[in-house]
Amino acid sequence: MEKVILFGGTFDPVHNGHLRIARYASLKLNADVVFVPAKNPRWKKPHASIENRHNMLRIALKKEGTGSVYISDFEIKSNADTNYTIDTIKHFVNEFPDREICLLIGADQVESFHDWKDAEEISRLANIIYVERPRVYVKEDNIKKYNMTPLSYEGSGTISSSAVRSLNDLDTPKEVLDYIEKHGLYYIKKIREKYTPERYKHAVSVANVAYAIAKNNHRNDANDCYIAGLLHDVGKMVNDIKQKEIMNKYYQEYLTNLPPTLYHQFVGAYIAKTELNINNEAILDAIKFHATGKMNMTPISKIVYAADKIDPLRGYDSMKLIRACYKDYYRGFQMVLNENRKHLIKNHLSYDNPLTKSCMELYLGEK
Repeated sequence: MEKVILFGGTFDPVHNGHLRIARYASLKLNADVVFVPAKNPRWKKPHASIENRHNMLRIALKKEGTGSVYISDFEIKSNADTNYTIDTIKHFVNEFPDREICLLIGADQVESFHDWKDAEEISRLANIIYVERPRVYVKEDNIKKYNMTPLSYEGSGTISSSAVRSLNDLDTPKEVLDYIEKHGLYYIKKIREKYTPERYKHAVSVANVAYAIAKNNHRNDANDCYIAGLLHDVGKMVNDIKQKEIMNKYYQEYLTNLPPTLYHQFVGAYIAKTELNINNEAILDAIKFHATGKMNMTPISKIVYAADKIDPLRGYDSMKLIRACYKDYYRGFQMVLNENRKHLIKNHLSYDNPLTKSCMELYLGEK
């Protein structure tokens, strides 16, 4: 009997883990996968509206470009105060009387399955398939009682919707990130509060340039580049007195040999870590040295440094430098660094600080 797999959830937002699981289940079980976004889930209150969650899911599946995965609007159109899985199962049993109905759940849902409404009836009407995940406990009693079938797959990764919402991991299609950005969802709400409107536009632009540079260089850290770009200037919105307090307490070694105009990069790293819970050291490092550069910069630091300087919103034609970074981020970074040096000299601006000097000495051979 041909199978159809129901994959329900809030998808708040959808991420690549969802997509990888759906793709694998479809291939492994030779079946269509139907995403069933819940409008009013029982266990949680969604952070985004059903309209936004549905739109992001639609965008993500369009990006996937597979005909074996599609979306059902059954729960979206429901007028019920709470969407229960048993009602969804019954709907699809009636819609596909000649198919075996499979319910795809995560390993974390196995443990609480006995609390689901009409759990035993669900198990009679559908074959319950759970995706095994490393280090996630599954309740053996529930597996036996509800005749659950494991689907061994470790390729979904550690990504979660909560990690996307908090900006800790953006392993989701770029088109979904663009939607979040455009509609001010999740982390964008908090980040907007850290910027003036104009500074926010610059930060978003830098984030997208940094992402594009990483992608064009076939790097797997494009999402980290995006996060660092988005947060690189959050320190600029902190007043001078508070900046100096933070510098004195956490970055005292830079107080005496850097002008106060450069404190914001360190303050930004501090805010990213303490207020936005960013713990990725590569991201924090890129924020910390995006204005000055330094010796032995990480790839993310080079990319964000370059993206900040060649942001198209700065008002000059930077396309030559952008294309250079797309072709080779390292060489492009050197070109941007050299152009920045020329700009500083032309405008009689000092770069006589140990971080910038050591950066130019290493990457441009300047003494």
